Amino acid sequence: MSEVVMPDAMVSPAVGVPYVENPGGPVGDFSYVGIDAILEQMRRKAMKQGFELNIMVVGQSGLGKSTLMNTLFKSKVSRKSVQATGQEKIPKTIEIKSISHDIEEKGVRMKLTVIDTPGFGDQINNENCWRPIMKFINDQYEAYLQEEININRKKRIPDSRVHCCIYFIPPTGHCLRPLDVEFMRRLSKVVNIVPVIAKADTLTLEERDFFKKKIREELRANGIDVYPQKEFDEDAEDRMINEKIREMIPFAVVGSDQEYQVNGRRLLGRKTKWGTIEVENIAHCEFAYLRDLLIRSHMQNIKDITSSIHYEMYRVRRLNENNTVVAHANGVPEHHLATHEM
Repeated sequence: MSEVVMPDAMVSPAVGVPYVENPGGPVGDFSYVGIDAILEQMRRKAMKQGFELNIMVVGQSGLGKSTLMNTLFKSKVSRKSVQATGQEKIPKTIEIKSISHDIEEKGVRMKLTVIDTPGFGDQINNENCWRPIMKFINDQYEAYLQEEININRKKRIPDSRVHCCIYFIPPTGHCLRPLDVEFMRRLSKVVNIVPVIAKADTLTLEERDFFKKKIREELRANGIDVYPQKEFDEDAEDRMINEKIREMIPFAVVGSDQEYQVNGRRLLGRKTKWGTIEVENIAHCEFAYLRDLLIRSHMQNIKDITSSIHYEMYRVRRLNENNTVVAHANGVPEHHLATHEM
């Protein structure tokens, strides 16, 4: 029986498998091997699998969390947009509610999950209101860990871990509230926090600049490390890019899902009797910088830090706890366990 040879491929005598001759290299370049083709292979695989992004929004009611998420993805992705209800009562305790969407753009598919926290900061006594949120984030790490340590684990583990938490600061123009400081101080250790000044159009440019500077000073004074964290800069180029972002944090944002015609252009904005505030105009607000950080430039890095830093720290702690419990059950003395861990 004769062997069929593919018309555009040759059979490599070394390994006996088809390969495409010089797909991306210069024609007639004898030294070309084809290592750069790995990039196209990775792209095809990623396009088939699609991507996942889980964003949590935290802030008291009325700061425009749902509107901002709709503006970011130019879709009705927020919980309130999908589950329209009548007059909502303020929850007596913090509820964690998430909703997922499949978004596609230019052939790229992404499963976006938006996690809302209604009830946060809305009570007279907001002591420990960060705890349900911390528990939710750790619960997602635990669910991923349990899937990971299964003997017959799935080929692709569903990822419900919170990749980023957008924290909404009220536009008071003065300083952070104790609630803001306490929340970010505790949660910055377990999740990537990106602080934003909500409804920044209520501040003058001078008030906005003063407020941003004051917030940065308070973050440093309280040892709060928001995203992008200095310690995770990989090289000099990363450090230079991230330093510019750190100088802009917190982003002063305006959200709107209403379209207007301005000088013949369709744009998202907020119309006032003084004019239209253009959401994507960097002269009006810093929404465009936030969007670029979360989606266009740092999305993969945000996910990588979640996986390799925050989740890894949780995983190590949980496995150490399990080892300690097992050792105690087997009667191993505490000092023997400590010596072994060292």
